[in-house]
Formats: sequence, structure tokens, C-alpha cells
Amino acid sequence: MKKTVLLLLALSVSLITKAQENKEAYAIADKKYKTKVTTLDSTINTLYEVISGPKGQDRNDELLRYLFHPEAKFIASGKRKNGSYGARYVTMNSYVEKSLKWMVENGFFEKELYRVTERFGHIAHVFSTYECFNGKEDQEPFMRGINSIQLMYTGKRWVVMNIYFTQESEENPIPGKYLPKK
Repeated sequence: MKKTVLLLLALSVSLITKAQENKEAYAIADKKYKTKVTTLDSTINTLYEVISGPKGQDRNDELLRYLFHPEAKFIASGKRKNGSYGARYVTMNSYVEKSLKWMVENGFFEKELYRVTERFGHIAHVFSTYECFNGKEDQEPFMRGINSIQLMYTGKRWVVMNIYFTQESEENPIPGKYLPKK
């Protein structure tokens, strides 16, 4: 019984310490980045900027984490080899470890082509059409698709709750209403 109580006490102290460290880290990040999340436009623009960069250039994962709610997910969806459609849920830590690493190794620029925004009170949904390049000077994208970005306004700033996205394919082209008007 004493061991259980001591274990619970140690766990509680550890969780409180971790929460305090997170709060302090957030306060520091808030001072550095709060102007990047004051409007929907600045938040979406910062999202595209923070993941984009040339081969070999580190990405600012501190800013990336600041943009997102701590429980946010990246949700990739698409057609599976068996013909059905599915989704893969990726945590922020996994995204930073795998996707950002790939972006640095290969160069990655994601550019927004068009946006449709819906807002109700403190929640917003942004349908953001994108195209991706390995280099800033590339003329043809290697991929296009749509990001469905859910956001919340906290009263002080916008925070990304999730990004749910899919790539364009021959059988699933981007509809004209989600492309720039010519």
C-alpha cells in the first residue's frame, strides 16, 4: 500500500512538473510568435511558411507546434491499394520526426492556390487548395491537393485543431470551384 501511495505521489509530482514546463515553454513561444496567429490569414500563411524550405534547411518545429492544439492530428486520406479509401492519423511528434525530416532531406515548398473559409463564432474551417514543389524555382508541382483545416479562436489567437488532407489524382481531380478563377 505504501509503495502504491509513493508511486502515485511521484507520478503526480512528475505530471505537475511537466505541466509547468509546458506552460513556461508556451509563454515563451507566445511572446515570439503571437503576431503570426492573430488572424485566420496570418495563421494559414504561417502554416504554409513553416513547413516550406529548401533541401537542407531545418524547419521551425517550435513554431509549428505553437500553431497547433496539443492534441491536433494530421489526417492523410486517400485510396488504398485494395480500392477502398482510408485515413492515417499522425500526431505532431510523428509529423516532426518523419515528415519534417523528409522535407529537409528533399526540399519542400507547399503553396496555397485557393481558399474557401467558413466561420461560425470561434470556429473556422478552411478548405485550402495546395500544390507542392521540391524547389522554389520548380515550374511544375509534384503534387496537388486540398487541406481541410479546422481552427479555433481562443479569444486571443487562432489555433489549428486538425488538418485533414488528400491529394489530387486522375480519378479525383480538384474541382474548379476550389481553384483560382482565371
